[in-house]
Amino acid sequence: MVPAIFGLSGLSLGQDERAFFKDADPAGYILFGRNVESREQMRALTDELRAIHGRDNLFICIDQEGGRVARMKPPVWQAYPPGEAFDRLYDIAPATAIEAARANAEALGLDLAEVGISVDCHPSLDVRQTGAHDVIGDRALGTDPMRVAALGRAILAGLARAGVAGCIKHIPGHGRAMADSHKELPRVEASAEELEVDLQPFRALSDSPIGMTAHVLYTAWDKENPGTLSPVVVREVIRKRVGFAGLLLTDDLDMQALSGTVPERAERAIGAGCDIALNCWAKMGDMIGIAQRLPTMSEETALRLQRALTAVGDSGTAGDHAELIARRDALLAQAAA
Repeated sequence: MVPAIFGLSGLSLGQDERAFFKDADPAGYILFGRNVESREQMRALTDELRAIHGRDNLFICIDQEGGRVARMKPPVWQAYPPGEAFDRLYDIAPATAIEAARANAEALGLDLAEVGISVDCHPSLDVRQTGAHDVIGDRALGTDPMRVAALGRAILAGLARAGVAGCIKHIPGHGRAMADSHKELPRVEASAEELEVDLQPFRALSDSPIGMTAHVLYTAWDKENPGTLSPVVVREVIRKRVGFAGLLLTDDLDMQALSGTVPERAERAIGAGCDIALNCWAKMGDMIGIAQRLPTMSEETALRLQRALTAVGDSGTAGDHAELIARRDALLAQAAA
């Protein structure tokens, strides 16, 4: 198995894609708006992915946070609020905000489970910082690290009740970035002591089964390499100081924060200690290059992947979708009162 997650080009698998995935045997797949049209279409697509290698328990992920980060959108699916909505409610009633975040995530997770998605790249545990770039902005769960952790734990619990695994991101923190890593490499010059604030939510939720790195240069830890490609950040900060022992994905390797070809980036990320290289854009040349460059998945990564996929049950214990939405809305209304 190749330690990579690949994107798909359209609403169904092309013949070349199917043949490549059959041969390469990637760890999983990621879906985007270009892969989303209807419930029936998405279920057919995820069923087809599972059929390639006969794996019912397959890593199929999506970015479905709510707010401006949503691949599944109205009118087919519900619109979900951004993290900031729960942060505002927390100011008034912390326990109510936690329950609202959990109910919201459970309803969102039911949408995902219904169409065969097993992992949501959510929640963002990035601690919001005044004056930072808006790439995180209202996606954040707050400026206080323990509030971020409390709301993040509720989101993970809600997703799990729906039978979907969450993924904490962007370890070790994107909240201080003054640039959008989709477009350029952010450089964070905070001291190691200051960065402890950023680490706190990740440390509090270090038992999460899945995490995602940040394409950010932290000069206090490594003056040369962004977090995703830094052995110091991955092995010393994420694994040891944070204590994260789960499956560690890179952020999308196609982002302009990184240099070199995409296959070279993947090789460097795995060499730095990441478990899985995430390549989102379904460019066949890049995917073939990644499959050729990367080693076979290690036993340690295979075990982490297995644990990630078995960490949550099915959606049989979840509540009713409409009731969850109504409960969330009633709770959120307290912030507007």
